[in-house]
Amino acid sequence: MTEPAPSDLLDALRGALGDRHVLTDPDLLAPYLSERRGLFHGATPAVLRPGSTEEVAASVRLCAGAGVPFVALGGNTGLTGGGVPQGGVVISLERLTAVRAVDPIGATLIVEAGAILETVQAAADAAGMLFPLTYASRGSARIGGGIATNAGGLNVLAYGNARELTLGLEVVLADGRIWNGLKALRKDNAGYDLKQLFIGSEGTLGIVTAVALRLFPKPRSTGVAFVGLDSPQAALDLFVFLRDRADRDLTAFEYLPPFALDLALRHGKGTVRPLSGDHGAYALVEFSSCRPGSEARHDLESALGEALEAGMIGDAAIASGGAQANALWDLREAVPEAQTREGGSIKHDVSVPLARLPEFLERANAACLAAMPGLRPCGFGHFGDGNIHFNLSQPVGMDKAAFLAHWTRFNRIVHDIVHELGGSIAAEHGVGLIKRDELARYAPPVALDLMRDIKAALDPRGLLNPGKVVPPPAGSA
Repeated sequence: MTEPAPSDLLDALRGALGDRHVLTDPDLLAPYLSERRGLFHGATPAVLRPGSTEEVAASVRLCAGAGVPFVALGGNTGLTGGGVPQGGVVISLERLTAVRAVDPIGATLIVEAGAILETVQAAADAAGMLFPLTYASRGSARIGGGIATNAGGLNVLAYGNARELTLGLEVVLADGRIWNGLKALRKDNAGYDLKQLFIGSEGTLGIVTAVALRLFPKPRSTGVAFVGLDSPQAALDLFVFLRDRADRDLTAFEYLPPFALDLALRHGKGTVRPLSGDHGAYALVEFSSCRPGSEARHDLESALGEALEAGMIGDAAIASGGAQANALWDLREAVPEAQTREGGSIKHDVSVPLARLPEFLERANAACLAAMPGLRPCGFGHFGDGNIHFNLSQPVGMDKAAFLAHWTRFNRIVHDIVHELGGSIAAEHGVGLIKRDELARYAPPVALDLMRDIKAALDPRGLLNPGKVVPPPAGSA
């Protein structure tokens, strides 16, 4: 049970925000207390809904003055429990949605942290530009959460993570001061690059209230293909082959094992098998070009033709237009939801050096199957940038709760292999609660000391999203 907030604090917050933006009714609080997979359930005495940066700052000052912790929350689409309150109040950014400025000449956009990702994409599109950050929850995820977790998604290969797309931030600090670092500059070496502290910090160092983002020219042409291959090694060989020929025009390379495709076809709405016959591995490939006169589909078809003649691929289906391209992408995006329909799923969001991806998949599959015969491994994802969602579906007929009780055991198996291969146990979903103690196991001691020092410097009272990301020192309560 969470401690009730002092009545004088709630009165002061109502005075600052208005009665209807300080929620205390249990029924109204419920949607803010659980992450989407249902693994974590939190508690809070109140949810605050400020409507401006100044109101966020006022809320923080009042809570800090009362010694009450606070947790910033965006679209609540996270997968690691990072936004689930462990006591203290929730500060929802859902009302901070304004697009403050769009600059097509400078190719920048300034938007408030509560804006839905699709809204940000639409604002860029209306200006004739592209904001490339995208992932399955783009219709409900808020841009501030993507910045706070350094989100990746489907276009990292060409455009980078949220970190590479962020030029500046506006942040409310732990004491309620506002840092305005919204300069939309490509070059600014006037001291430390402070924004980097807050990107990926999951709200443990400050609350992002607005962000200056990079925009890009919209592609003039796009080509999408679904490719059948013999193995993960063949997929890696094809990736290198296409990268050498297309360079930055290779904008996506997504990997699916046969089990992932089967799931998408079985549970995905309207999905259709793209290739005849079965293959040992599959890749979804996208070429895009901004150059006048260039035709990405033709370039992709030519490159895959070379690969077929060289015996690198078994088959390929190339989309003839936008509808077919979307249908191929639907196969990839159907996989996470399809897994939930197969029962319990133990998920690992990891990255390893590109050259070692096939080795990781081979070793992790074998080790997990040895630990639980009948398990159904499903390692899929962003092959081109080394990020694999190595998920494990429960054996057919096994009780879901009994299977999920093995989560810690499989963490050790998978993460030990990742660590041995020089990878990371947290590729694009953050650390949150679910990986905090894992971080203590794998991060170098000096790195942990530095993280604790930074946390103590920016949040000395530990009020910002307490208990997340930074592991406590060994032996502490």
